[in-house]
Amino acid sequence: MSESLRTEVMRRIDRDHPRYQERNGKLQRLVCPSCRKEEAWAHAANPWVLICGRLERCGEKSHVKELYPELFEQWSDRYVATETNPHAAADAYLAFARGFDVQRIAGWYTQGDFYKPELDAGSVTVRFELPSCGASWERIIDRPQRFGKQKANFRGQYKGHWWAAPGVDLVHAREIWITEGCFDSIALMHHDLASAAALSCNNYPADALAALAQACADAEVERPTLVWALDAGRAGERYTREWVKRSRDQGWTATAAQPPAGRRKQDWNDLHQQERLGARDLETYRYYGELLIADSPLAKALVMYRHSGQKQYWFDFNNRLWWWSLDLDQFTELMHDANLADDADDEAKAHARDEALKQAGAIKEIANCLPQALYYQQNSITDESWYFFRVTLPDGLAIKNTFSASQLASAAEFDKRLLGMAPGAMFDGSTRQLKLILKRQLEGIRTVQTIDFIGYSREHGIYVLGDIAIQAGKLIPLNDEDFFEGKGLAIKSLNRSGGLKLNPDLHALDRRWPQVLWQVYGAQGFVALAFWFGSLFAEQIRAEQQSFPFLEIIGEAGSGKTSLIEFMWKLVGRPDYEGFDPLKSSGAGLYRNLEQFANLPVSLIEGDREASDTQTGRPAKSFEWDSLKTAYNGRSIRARGLKNSGNETYEPPFRGSLVITQNAEVNASEAILTRICQIRKDRGNHRPELRPLADQLAQLDVEVLSGFAVASMLKEAEVLAHFRECQPAYERELRDMSELRSIRIQKNHAQLMALVDCLALVIELPEAARTEAQAELVRMAVARQQRINADHKVVAAFWELYDFLEADLEDDIAVLNHSRDRSLIAINLNQFEQVCAERKLSLPALQDLKDHLRTSRAHKFIDIKSVNSAINAAYNARRDAHWAPRPSTVKCWVFQK
Repeated sequence: MSESLRTEVMRRIDRDHPRYQERNGKLQRLVCPSCRKEEAWAHAANPWVLICGRLERCGEKSHVKELYPELFEQWSDRYVATETNPHAAADAYLAFARGFDVQRIAGWYTQGDFYKPELDAGSVTVRFELPSCGASWERIIDRPQRFGKQKANFRGQYKGHWWAAPGVDLVHAREIWITEGCFDSIALMHHDLASAAALSCNNYPADALAALAQACADAEVERPTLVWALDAGRAGERYTREWVKRSRDQGWTATAAQPPAGRRKQDWNDLHQQERLGARDLETYRYYGELLIADSPLAKALVMYRHSGQKQYWFDFNNRLWWWSLDLDQFTELMHDANLADDADDEAKAHARDEALKQAGAIKEIANCLPQALYYQQNSITDESWYFFRVTLPDGLAIKNTFSASQLASAAEFDKRLLGMAPGAMFDGSTRQLKLILKRQLEGIRTVQTIDFIGYSREHGIYVLGDIAIQAGKLIPLNDEDFFEGKGLAIKSLNRSGGLKLNPDLHALDRRWPQVLWQVYGAQGFVALAFWFGSLFAEQIRAEQQSFPFLEIIGEAGSGKTSLIEFMWKLVGRPDYEGFDPLKSSGAGLYRNLEQFANLPVSLIEGDREASDTQTGRPAKSFEWDSLKTAYNGRSIRARGLKNSGNETYEPPFRGSLVITQNAEVNASEAILTRICQIRKDRGNHRPELRPLADQLAQLDVEVLSGFAVASMLKEAEVLAHFRECQPAYERELRDMSELRSIRIQKNHAQLMALVDCLALVIELPEAARTEAQAELVRMAVARQQRINADHKVVAAFWELYDFLEADLEDDIAVLNHSRDRSLIAINLNQFEQVCAERKLSLPALQDLKDHLRTSRAHKFIDIKSVNSAINAAYNARRDAHWAPRPSTVKCWVFQK
């Protein structure tokens, strides 16, 4: 390792492993990236690989290029080509990223360049020529992730040929290892193995082999043995079997070698860098190759017996499970009957041994499928756990699902679960055989952490979003085992009901929509956009500022609320969705909707009906908004008991943001109203010339819009840094306004103003949109302050009627106020209704009055209680003998005057 690279690596080790120690030439007490224990170590002089010392539990080996990829991305900037060294970047890449001795391989490669016009991106490459066909293969080395899945480039046609190192004599080699890539061949040649690269697993180098056969014939030497050493994986294994058979049919002596299988795919170059290509390692890889190319279950069983000497074991062949056991007495008898002479050659002894093993060995199919335990997953909150399996059927169809502990405890339960999980899959073995199979599969099995929601996990610092995850600005695809492997983290979501469709290909993102949004919806559209954008960081914002506002979008029917909200949902990957009605949901359904997302909005629609049902005359339902007060601070909104023998409860925090959409505005306590930023829409801005633009916006598909959310989350660090910088300034600006007195209203609207600024980090934000959206937010803040200062319209109408009626006094006797205390007002609502009916005045529905009078500001509500009535006392004092007396006490709503 060069001193400059080692300095950079050590700087990161100092940062990530603050408790490490250097002893006896080793860096010790490093944190293992896999198990997170301080038991990993690395060579101090050349810290290429971090090796976990927990050999039984973990034993993970992690290369620094996987841990710190940024050090191995922009080679041409760090190592600039010169006249004296035109291959500087290629040399550095091969030495530091691939671990090769560049002096040993000098002349085998050149430094090239690659450019992709559609991306307007280029890179330096390491290029290998194929003189036999005039083609070449080159590896992209400067930030290859820019080119998507393309990591290399071919020039010319290479089919039927291979790459062989210039000057290396393959004719007189004892054997030739045929790999997929040039780097794999070079890695093997560093360990004195003759090798050539087929350049892809599906390329059979027929022309190269024919030329080699002719060269061997001309030199009158025996052909070398071909060792097919393609990569592990379904494609590599398929073609290894196919090419071994084809080359044998053509007269070659052929066998195979395989890299070790495991959670992480490793090729020969990886093994070279991990110092795992020693003589004993290579014998093991040859054994894996023999297992792969065995042509029958019995042949595979014999290979395994010769390797291990065990008398019974299980194995898979053609995606079925088999059990082999040896009758040792019968085997001994058969070997005795063979009557081999003491001086018999090794070949005769091996043949006799194999024949005896075939006859004395019993082989049986115990499952018509291949179940493979992948990892252990646990929900630590509910104390539930499962083992995640992949079950592969003989036709290659793989089905993945979970097994509980009880389903693994007996052969009968295991068989039942298989039948329910995969069509026709059955297990015919015994419980003892099952336990022996599981013992090997479950020993040291990986643990994957789980979450029961979709979105951002604050505890783990990662977005888990359906088929993709995003951690620290990097996109992580779902792996073949249905979980995400982040930096030092394996995680998955147990929630499958979110329906997110995020397109991670940012090249597909339509960049024109912000301008159309501005033309159609104006400042209000960008306020809504800022809220949806900010929702992607709600958990991080609440962690620092303890709150994130609610958004309310109200307006008359046809004002464009639904189309705006549906467009916003497309931006975060949820097509054809507006929200759910809390009044049509069960209690469990409501809270599950509120809990299933993190850093994404939860949209409640039509939570408040109109004042009354015009058909039945009954009061309309209304959602209890105060039940959601704690969601503002990201705290729990409900508690439920756990199914166990203890008294534990589960109180998940609210992790998302809240959007409320309806025709009528929310009627609730001041505590709720100050948590809300309200957008009030109307039909005043509807113009015929905007209709085509609105249609254009509505027709944009989630495939070309959802990249907005992905691009935003990839810039998590930049967005949050800019938000921290500008939000306090906006809050001070609002605090200085005399019209605004509520600290909560100031904070809420300042947060959205800062988020409008942050939008410029992700989209082309029209300057007019930025300034007018922030002006709209200031107006919204003032309107919200006025709203909490004023009474609800029902309450205001009530006091207006009260003042009108009380002005019509007779002999200074009140009409409605029963209180004897001049500082109080005591009103009986039924009497109020009767008086209004007598005078043909329209009074709001009694139920609406009961819902809203408690919020009265003109006269503060005190209580509902029995009052010694001044009105009735005056009446009784004046009554005629024929008049019935009135009761002295009346049940009243009492207010402070």
